[in-house]
Amino acid sequence: MLRRQDVGHRVVVRRIVGVSHERTLYSDALGELVALTETDLTIATEKGTLRVPLAEVHRAKRVPPARRPPAADVVALELAANDAWPAPVQGRLGSWILRAAGNWTGRANSALAVGDPDRTLEAAIDAVEEWYEAHGQQPLINAPMPLAAPVNAALDGRGWTARPLTLVQTAPLSALLTTVPPRGDLPPVELADTPGDDWFAMVAEHKGDLPANAVRILTGVPEIVFAHVHDADGSLIAVARGAVTGPDRWLGISLLQTAPAARRRGIAQQVVGGLAQWATQRGSTRAYLQVEERNTAAVTLYGRLGFGTHHTYLTREAPLG
Repeated sequence: MLRRQDVGHRVVVRRIVGVSHERTLYSDALGELVALTETDLTIATEKGTLRVPLAEVHRAKRVPPARRPPAADVVALELAANDAWPAPVQGRLGSWILRAAGNWTGRANSALAVGDPDRTLEAAIDAVEEWYEAHGQQPLINAPMPLAAPVNAALDGRGWTARPLTLVQTAPLSALLTTVPPRGDLPPVELADTPGDDWFAMVAEHKGDLPANAVRILTGVPEIVFAHVHDADGSLIAVARGAVTGPDRWLGISLLQTAPAARRRGIAQQVVGGLAQWATQRGSTRAYLQVEERNTAAVTLYGRLGFGTHHTYLTREAPLG
């Protein structure tokens, strides 16, 4: 049977799905173990997240991982993503980064658990809890998997819960430019150094009110661009944000959204192509984005563009009270 230290690793689970003619029927599931409780386990499979009650588990074991990027590559990409979404308040716990932004987005308000926290794991979690409590916020930890599998296992033991699994997906810019050539039948993608009021308004429709910390995060990167697409009547129908960060000059794509009435026209793809052109001119060769695994529509769109999952992460929440 699986144990808490298997969280974050690739596993195979054989579960009981029924009985036919006095024979037990089984089904196998292969994927990444993202949670294990006293009553059930949760696996991230290629088809989606699957929760299995332990009472239905016949056998379960860890299996060799699929081909994964080296740990150093995961750390480098996570650090580039941190630079692209800069929390206004940051601290250090060895190599871990403590981040606070008044609770606007999990990324900017969680400890990034990569590298060595310069103390035992239990002491590191204690320090994270103390730091966030001193800042008046619920402690959160961003745990990339399987790199932070020991962190996830320790948090399980302390009763921390998990938000939905996030996929960190990447694609070569050359492939994006080939996949989404400019189309003359669509409104042009306008790229600006600063976002317009309508850009902020459209983002707020999705993210909620944008406090001062949000504006600081969105605009606080040296190499940044804001995409706008206006329809023929002048109304804003699509937005996105691009940022180039890190020694490897990753293009981070975020806040890509299209107005409901303008969807299924290929506009989102054109926006991605516009950001890819902009980043290529600045020496970038690869793009990444972060998307919840349960957002199947977005995952499907990005898959058509050539994005594949580089690694995943869980945002863990400390128990309240």
